[in-house]
Amino acid sequence: MWHFRLWDVKDVAVFLSIILCLCRTAGAISVSSSRRNLIRSVQEDVFFSVNITCSCIPTIQWTFMSGLVSRDVGAWQPGVFTNITVDYSSRVTAGEDGSMGLSDLRLQDAGFYVVTVEDSAGNSRDLGFVLKVNEVLYEDLQYLSVTALALMCLAGLLMLLVWLLHKACRKIRAWRRRKQMPETDATELQRL
Repeated sequence: MWHFRLWDVKDVAVFLSIILCLCRTAGAISVSSSRRNLIRSVQEDVFFSVNITCSCIPTIQWTFMSGLVSRDVGAWQPGVFTNITVDYSSRVTAGEDGSMGLSDLRLQDAGFYVVTVEDSAGNSRDLGFVLKVNEVLYEDLQYLSVTALALMCLAGLLMLLVWLLHKACRKIRAWRRRKQMPETDATELQRL
């Protein structure tokens, strides 16, 4: 008599352990953020906020990319070590939760920032941010107002100079007329 057993108890245990292992590795790392497009002005600060869930202590790597330039910002493990590159050492603050703060923004800081979270098993997840850095407009207005003030002062000086030259010219003409007139000319009117 043939007995067909579809599943043995050992087979079911192995199958469930494989599925459980796959579920753990698939959901081992989760990286999310509420704001991924950030706009700031020069000399302001920006904070790249991330929510990271991992079953172990992850390694967090931040990278900057813009055009043809790609450089590491820093890498750290929460509570273990912090390694910020020399270019960013005085301006980056590394958060325990994987977030990163960048202070004193420059126009060159505009671009893409990618956070890569990797666990000890080699699994990793990436999340990208776009940072746009605007120039401060009030500085342009300040230069414009100073230039306009200097031009107005120059125009005032030129108008004063033209007025003084006009007055001098009129006095010279009057002096010449007086000089051409005879001083002791006694002209008498005759009757007609």
